[in-house]
Amino acid sequence: MIILGIDPGTAIMGYGLVESGAVESARDGRAVGRASVSGDSLRMLEYGALHTPANTPLYERLPMLYKGVMDLLAEYKPDGLALEQLFFNKNVSTALSVGHARGIVILAAAHSGVPVSEYTPLQVKQAVVGNGHARKEQVQDMVQRLLKLGGSPSPDAADALACAICHAHGGPDRSGVRAGAARRRAGSDCRLHTGIASLVTSALPGSNS
Repeated sequence: MIILGIDPGTAIMGYGLVESGAVESARDGRAVGRASVSGDSLRMLEYGALHTPANTPLYERLPMLYKGVMDLLAEYKPDGLALEQLFFNKNVSTALSVGHARGIVILAAAHSGVPVSEYTPLQVKQAVVGNGHARKEQVQDMVQRLLKLGGSPSPDAADALACAICHAHGGPDRSGVRAGAARRRAGSDCRLHTGIASLVTSALPGSNS
């Protein structure tokens, strides 16, 4: 099962693809960050970030990001997409920016028929580090260890990979992945948005529904 994790942002959008219940197999794709060693149950397929040019207006950034996410979905055909829930931020501008980016990700997933799961930051950190209040550096370190990466991924890519790992370890219907009880609890109350794809698609112009 392939899971695409996304760390939404309008300037930088981190992404990470993880295969759960992984076996030794060759997959082609971008060589942004490819694992050289397969884990027992998780294997990194690719990670990186989508960048939009500085000083680019929002209405130009969003189509760029949409295309980038659609390209990833078309190439890897993930079985699910995972990202963090939007939480209230003291910086309203940042919260709005992340909200725009999340909308693009969810829309791309809807158009591709890929179910979206959301997790709180606490759930993601608990699933990856074992501590819901872990620092970003700790998340980066544990992502590198769990996926046996040759180097530490960037913060954006690490957060995206962490979302994918959280989904693999604690999301619904993930019987092929061995996970600790704490990790299962961390993801047990995630909200699986399998209905988003049909709801959004049916509301779009040209829909047959």
